[in-house]
Amino acid sequence: MTPIRLLLVDDDPLVRAGLSFMMGGADDLEIVGEAADGSEVEALVDRTRPDVVLMDIRMPTVDGLAATERLRGRKDAPQVIVLTTFHADEQVLRALRAGAAGFVLKDTPPAEILDAVRRVAAGDPVLSPTVTRQLMAHAAGTSADTRRTSARTRVATLNEREREVAVAVGQGRSNAEIAAELFMSIATVKTHVSRILAKLDLNNRVQIALLTYDAGLLEEDGH
Repeated sequence: MTPIRLLLVDDDPLVRAGLSFMMGGADDLEIVGEAADGSEVEALVDRTRPDVVLMDIRMPTVDGLAATERLRGRKDAPQVIVLTTFHADEQVLRALRAGAAGFVLKDTPPAEILDAVRRVAAGDPVLSPTVTRQLMAHAAGTSADTRRTSARTRVATLNEREREVAVAVGQGRSNAEIAAELFMSIATVKTHVSRILAKLDLNNRVQIALLTYDAGLLEEDGH
C-alpha cells in the first residue's frame, strides 16, 4: 500500500517535532516535509507532492487561511486539515469555506489526528454536522443574510435529486446512509455528489454542508 504523504506546517518547532514524532511511526504515513510559515507551503507542495497538509491557522507572515486559499485554488491541490486551538473560530470557518477538509485541535489525542489524516486522504471530511453548526452560529453576523441569498441562488441550480443529496451531505450522512435513505445505489450517490461539486464549483463535502447550512436547507428539514 502506498503511504499517505503528509506535509506539516506550524511556526512552533516544538509542535512540529511533536507531530513528527507521534505520526512518524505509522506504517501507512510518510512525512514528506515541514514548513514554519504559510509562505513556504506552495514551494514545498511542488517539491514534495503531499496528499494531505496539516496546517496551523496562525502563523506570523502568511497564515494558514491564506495558505489554504492559495493551495485549494490550484489544480490537483492536496487536502488540507487545519490545526487550531479553538473549537469555534472565524478563521477556521473561513478556511473550511476556502476548501479545507476539516480541522483538528492541537490537543487532540495522536490517534485521532492520525485518523483524521487517513479519513481526509480517503476523501472523507473530518467535521461533524454538530461542529459545523457551532461554527456557523459563532460566525453568524451581519453577513448572514447576504450569505443566505447567495447560497439559495447557487442551490437553485441543482435539480430535485441533487438537492436531496446535498441536504443529506449537510446532515452528515455517509454515501451508504444516503443511498439507503434515498433508495439509490452508492455509485449513484457518488455521481450526484460529483455533479453537485462541479455545478457549485466546490472542493469537497464540507463545502456542500456549509452551503446547505447557509441556504437554510438544514433548518427546513428539521436539523
